[in-house]
Amino acid sequence: MQAVLRVVVLLAAALAGGCGFHLQGASSLPPGLQKVYVATTDELSPFAVELERSLKAAGAEIPATPAEADAVVRIAQDRTGRRVLSVSTRNTPQEYQVFYSLQYSIDRGGKQAVPQQEIELTRSYSYSESDALAKDREEAILREAMARDLADLVLRRLESL
Repeated sequence: MQAVLRVVVLLAAALAGGCGFHLQGASSLPPGLQKVYVATTDELSPFAVELERSLKAAGAEIPATPAEADAVVRIAQDRTGRRVLSVSTRNTPQEYQVFYSLQYSIDRGGKQAVPQQEIELTRSYSYSESDALAKDREEAILREAMARDLADLVLRRLESL
C-alpha cells in the first residue's frame, strides 16, 4: 500500500513540475543572469537586505563590482514612512498608513534593460496610545513585509529579462 502511495506522489510531483508549476517563493533566474549586482546608497535598508536574500535564494551570485555582473539593479530611491489616515475627536491619530517607495532600473550588458520605474506599497493599521509598543512593532513588521514584497517584484522583473 505504501509503495502505491509513493508512486502516486512521485507521479503527481512529476506532472506538476512538467507543467511549469513552482512552489510560491521558489524562483530561478534565467541562464546568463547568474551574477546580479545591486547598486544602492544604503546596503542595509530593509529592501536591499531582502533583495540580496532573494537573489541568493534564486541561485544568483552577488559580485563585488558592477563590471563582474550580468545585470545591475540600480536603486535610485528607497524610502519608507507613515501618514496619518484618521484622528479622534481629541485630535490624536487613530489610524496610520505605512508606505514603502522604491525607484529602480536594471542594466544588462551595459544597456538599460528596464527603464527607471517607481513602485509604492502601502498598508494601513489602527493605532492606540495604550498599545504604543505593540503598534510600533506592528509597523516594523509591516515595513519588513513590504520590503520583502518589493524584493519579490524586482526579482520577478529580473526573471522576465
